[in-house]
Amino acid sequence: MNIADYKKFDVINGTGLRHSIFTSGCQHHCKGCFNPLTWNFNYGTPFTQSFEDQIICDLNIDYVRISGLSILGGEPFQNVSGLLGLVKRVKNECVGKDIWVWSGYTFEEIIADESRLELLAYCDVLIDGKFILEQRNLKLQWRGSENQRVLDVKQSLSRGQAVWLDLS
Repeated sequence: MNIADYKKFDVINGTGLRHSIFTSGCQHHCKGCFNPLTWNFNYGTPFTQSFEDQIICDLNIDYVRISGLSILGGEPFQNVSGLLGLVKRVKNECVGKDIWVWSGYTFEEIIADESRLELLAYCDVLIDGKFILEQRNLKLQWRGSENQRVLDVKQSLSRGQAVWLDLS
């Protein structure tokens, strides 16, 4: 797996102050994608054990409150084997940190695939659905088009259906 970018102290991709990784590789090829360079699975730099260790260290800094990790792409769910170890470590070693993930797959498509479901189970928030240029709305928070949803993963998995995240 390659990483297209890593942004420390990100305030755009989720609630609070976060660190965000952008995976390389996506086969959705959404028209109007904001990050088409990440379609190429070979774009960026290899995801190494030392880079994973750095992310864990960065999430545990003590001089500022980091809310969690955001995983974007590319398409994270086309990099399950590369991300599974990282999300497990975040849950085990980064107390109180949440994981947000963006995907062109819908919740229903993800839970139908056992390996994708395993990755999803470690996440807290899923922004799902392909970006649809004709439904673009620049006023939406954390998503680019009207069809995309911001879902509470734990509630969705518990109920077996998509449940919108309640931020009230």
